Amino acid sequence: MKVLLHICCGVCASSVAERLMCDGHRVTGFFYNPNIHPADEYQKRLAAAAETARQLGFELVEGPYDRQNWFQLVKGKEYEPEGGARCELCFIMRLKKTYEYFSKGMFDAFTTTLTVSPLKDAELVNKIGREMGGERFICADFKKKGGFARATELSRQWGLYRQNYCGCIYSLEKKLAKEKK
Repeated sequence: MKVLLHICCGVCASSVAERLMCDGHRVTGFFYNPNIHPADEYQKRLAAAAETARQLGFELVEGPYDRQNWFQLVKGKEYEPEGGARCELCFIMRLKKTYEYFSKGMFDAFTTTLTVSPLKDAELVNKIGREMGGERFICADFKKKGGFARATELSRQWGLYRQNYCGCIYSLEKKLAKEKK
């Protein structure tokens, strides 16, 4: 099957793309993450995704970096707790754009790397994906079967940039506030 894989970062993409390819799928990566701030952080994560694509031999497509739309979407939810309403809106936005690209008819199925993170709610992500794409969305919890450990291993092996916060400015602010204490 031709699978469009939404990629949040190179680290997460490594084990997910590898698993999909080992299962016989042809993967195309779709990097769409208007939630990532600041812009230099976005570039670091995009470069890591490009290196993962190079290492595994799949095409990487960059979606628009429409961060103003992301800020508008989460307005009023800026300081929700991590994993709360802001995150759900962010998942919806990114999976919707992935589904739009998928709908151009070049792929048989689509999925996301979001579920490889131990910090992301795989059940919620899969529910959103299934609501958009029905059976054409590949539901998975990619952190299972050692998925996150494998992503960590590959990222070290390939020297990938490994971020230390989810990506949005509000997550970064929370991280920096904790470091000051």
